[in-house]
Amino acid sequence: MDNREIKIELSEANRKLLQSEDRCDKYDYIAAVVCGAIGGMIDIFGVGSSGDSALGTWTDQQVDKAVMAFSRKMGWNPKEKNVDNVKSAIGFLERNSRVNYDQRKPGDVNDLFNIAPKTHHMMSLAHSPDVVGLFFSILNQFASKSTFVVNGRLVTISTDTFELKGGNFIMKIMCGVSNWIIHLMSDIAGSSGAHGRGTGIVMPFYEFFGFCKNGSFNYKNEKKNLAEIAQIAFTQGYDFRFGMAQAIPVIVTELTIRLIWMLRRYIQYHKPLKECIPTSKNADLRVMLLIGNGTLCVMDGIDAGIRSGGNFLAFFMRMNLCAWVRLTTLVLKEVCIRVGLSNAVQRQLDAYKRINELLVQYLGQLRQIDLEQYKKETSKFEKVITVFVKAESEKELNRLLLEEFEKLGIKKPWEGDFNEHMSNKHGKLVFE
Repeated sequence: MDNREIKIELSEANRKLLQSEDRCDKYDYIAAVVCGAIGGMIDIFGVGSSGDSALGTWTDQQVDKAVMAFSRKMGWNPKEKNVDNVKSAIGFLERNSRVNYDQRKPGDVNDLFNIAPKTHHMMSLAHSPDVVGLFFSILNQFASKSTFVVNGRLVTISTDTFELKGGNFIMKIMCGVSNWIIHLMSDIAGSSGAHGRGTGIVMPFYEFFGFCKNGSFNYKNEKKNLAEIAQIAFTQGYDFRFGMAQAIPVIVTELTIRLIWMLRRYIQYHKPLKECIPTSKNADLRVMLLIGNGTLCVMDGIDAGIRSGGNFLAFFMRMNLCAWVRLTTLVLKEVCIRVGLSNAVQRQLDAYKRINELLVQYLGQLRQIDLEQYKKETSKFEKVITVFVKAESEKELNRLLLEEFEKLGIKKPWEGDFNEHMSNKHGKLVFE
């Protein structure tokens, strides 16, 4: 067999491997690209950048409505003339959600670093709408501290003493979570004193850009690193509300791909309905999602590159972070599946589930034990042990042992004297 034949066999084996992994046909690939292109068109013409976004205007309005609805649930009762005034609702929440980590000016932090009303929502980790923000919010409320990201470093300052309500630790935690949620709602649509749209809160995990001190980009004849560019973008409207607008083309792409995949399996291949549920267990669906989100990101990147005109800040603000994060997640997940990491994790989880099931069965058996009867039986042996402790010699211990045998009704395995029985070569111990 020559080298050419070997190469042909290897390529054929790789082709079969890929086909067995994804099982996509040309129509699946076409559908994925078309869905991604639809999402890309929505992103280009509907999302754009935070300064000129049609969908961004719509999401701003929805957030305003949500803030007013939340304020009414919290007891906000505006006058008739202010019924649609979101600033009034924000002001009400601000008065009822005061926390110790809401420093806004250099004087509030003893002039240790520069901070402003437009930047403090990104610099203060407790203002992040994710697990990081929740953790630091609870920590800051308990410790009367405030934690910031300053020049790529964590900076913690002491604040006025802040006492959480609640009679025990769990209730204090619940109070801290409640304070965090209410305060985020007071900030998500900007402050009550802001002119115009105002600066909201960051997208989930956007605060990590504060640690990205790498890069050197031109901005108004100055060199800025990625952390500074991200902060400037945030102050110009690249916040949570705009992140909701960015999520729309991603959701459209995902839902259309899943819908097409489901309909093909049900209508064309006549699969049972339970086998048409789109989950990550289906390799062909995962490949379609990769292609669709990849198409969306390519269109987004090309549009951002063309419209930014070499301005990195404009390029950054036109990039759809939600789409790129989703694509990165899909790629990493697929790599883990292909190399077998996810299978190992799944096997470990299955093992834990089986252990849990056995523990549940064991607990069920324990519940069937008659505890009173068990105590009665064990009390007898406890009394016997106390008697044996009093023995001062081996002879006395043997005597006590025989007496307890008789009391407990235990028949001796020998007859007569023990020593004589053991010296008899024909003697046997009989246990009944």
